[in-house]
Amino acid sequence: MFIGRIADELARSVDTLTDTVSETLFEPVIRLGVTGLARAGKTVFITSLVANLLDRGRMGHLTAAAEGRILAAYLRPQPDMTVPRFDYEAHLADLTSAHPRWPDSTRAVSELRLSLRVQPSGLLGGLSGPRTIHVDIVDYPGEWLLDLALLDQTYAQWSADVLHRLRRRPLGEPYLALADSTDSTADLNETDAQELARRFSAYLNAARLEGFSDCTPGRFLLPGDLAGSPVLTFAPLPEVGKVGRRSLYTTMEHRFEAYKAQVVRPFFRDHFARIDRQVVLVDVLGALHRGPEAVQDMRDAMQGILSTFRPGRNAFLTQLLMGKRVEKILFAATKADHLHHSQHQRLTAIIEELTRDARERARFAGAETSAMSLAALRATTEETRAYDGQSLDVVRGRLLEDGRMAALYPGELPADPRILLGNDQQSWLEGDFEAMRFAPAALTLRPGDGPPHIRLDRAAEFLIGDKL
Repeated sequence: MFIGRIADELARSVDTLTDTVSETLFEPVIRLGVTGLARAGKTVFITSLVANLLDRGRMGHLTAAAEGRILAAYLRPQPDMTVPRFDYEAHLADLTSAHPRWPDSTRAVSELRLSLRVQPSGLLGGLSGPRTIHVDIVDYPGEWLLDLALLDQTYAQWSADVLHRLRRRPLGEPYLALADSTDSTADLNETDAQELARRFSAYLNAARLEGFSDCTPGRFLLPGDLAGSPVLTFAPLPEVGKVGRRSLYTTMEHRFEAYKAQVVRPFFRDHFARIDRQVVLVDVLGALHRGPEAVQDMRDAMQGILSTFRPGRNAFLTQLLMGKRVEKILFAATKADHLHHSQHQRLTAIIEELTRDARERARFAGAETSAMSLAALRATTEETRAYDGQSLDVVRGRLLEDGRMAALYPGELPADPRILLGNDQQSWLEGDFEAMRFAPAALTLRPGDGPPHIRLDRAAEFLIGDKL
């Protein structure tokens, strides 16, 4: 079995080497990872990005498009036939129908290849002629990304960390009551193990709905075909002294290690470790609406996400000998269309502050990072209205809950984002900031134009512009 594993790793290394040489010498491939936590808008981001690269009328800040050097763009079959294809056509139909709706959220890994026929710039470009560049977009749940941090933790360490958080949250009380009353030193009773896992899963789902980001293991939220399997039938327990091999505690520990070995490591090896550009989408406005704890939790999640990347430059020999590294990382605050443009700079300042430490560590390792606010699909229009003797900058759109048209003035974001991350609760927004959920607007697109957006072209320029 050990020899077989070595042979498998050698074969995979040879395949990676062959792909890298082919990509470097012939048709370059950019593997762009797109992730984010729940409700950050991953599916909409990918759908709008692809639509706007196919019809580039709204991509003025993507230099190659503005200069007319992207001669053609078309979808091609993806090279990895074992990964589901990102259902671009169905998602675009959802957004552009007569009664548009937001597409379903990401629940597993999917992939899409977009090929661009590009005329290089400069003298050498004129001599060499157009070349083809493939953009392989990899969509995966942010909850799975957070799982990578588990690889460096023991079961006892993970349990202590999770239980510490649960004891600070009312949501954790039902699980804690069960865990505290369970004798984990006794021999395994499978019914007890299943009830612990069920109640812990209920906590994770409730925490995600409340806007918390630290909801690991991620497959408890998106189990797929693993639902009900032993590898998802574990939960955190207080550390105990010496226990028998058949005890509940030992069984939970073994299943935690199996989860890392059979679920987390394959994801890292087969998908994550091959990414060289990454965008992390963040629902900052949702966290602000929920309050200080949600914002601090999001900041901690950003730190954890960055720790899972292998940031650095992708020199040719680095790719050949050690595999790809993440060269560029973009942290993007989504749903900027829920604010008037006069507040976009403040939203950008908040995402910059939330990710400051993470971005500094990535820069130190040689990766290029950026933070911005954007809306992959603009769902609102802007207006200025008179109210109580003053002018208010508002956004207007169709409410998701009941379809009514409404104008929203959410309140002022702070000029100094640091007050949102301090310990002074009196400096918080004090309920002055509100968030609404808007439905997508009906679209009428001119020939050559993709869906309307805010700064999607700037995001594309940062992520892939240098390769075009």
